[in-house]
Amino acid sequence: MAEPVSFHDFVALRSSALLRSAWLLTGDWASAQDLVQETLGRVWVRWDRITRRDAPDAYVRRVMMTTWLGWRRRRSHDELPVGELPERPLSAGAHEISELRSSLLPALRSLPPRQRAVVVLRYFEDLTEAQVAEALGCAVGTVKSQCARALAQLRVDPRLTDSRTHP
Repeated sequence: MAEPVSFHDFVALRSSALLRSAWLLTGDWASAQDLVQETLGRVWVRWDRITRRDAPDAYVRRVMMTTWLGWRRRRSHDELPVGELPERPLSAGAHEISELRSSLLPALRSLPPRQRAVVVLRYFEDLTEAQVAEALGCAVGTVKSQCARALAQLRVDPRLTDSRTHP
């Protein structure tokens, strides 16, 4: 049995990965930070019990997903961002990466919430289908079908097609 990780150590080790996943889910940094803060606040009060299970990372991911899906159900959909933040100066050769990032987020936003959650966990967090199913509280078959539908939609999304290979 592994030695329990302190909450402080867990936050220090995993906060950037949690923030990255939250950003992919929410679409903006402020909401992502709110989601991570809300998630960590919820798990902090149960940290002793969570570390006894030997899977704090999976538990925290599940709390983040259920929190985000709950936000999606409760929040009004008429909220709009107030504008785009200016980009930092790019180094030479980073243009393609920046272009992909600016295309990826709107394409992810076009997916339904459960499909977006599956894509983020499966491909950006690099979790197995079983781990994604555990994080979302659903069956592995549901993960597979949601993933297939999401990937089919992303494959035909004009924001993600390469204009150099498709005239």
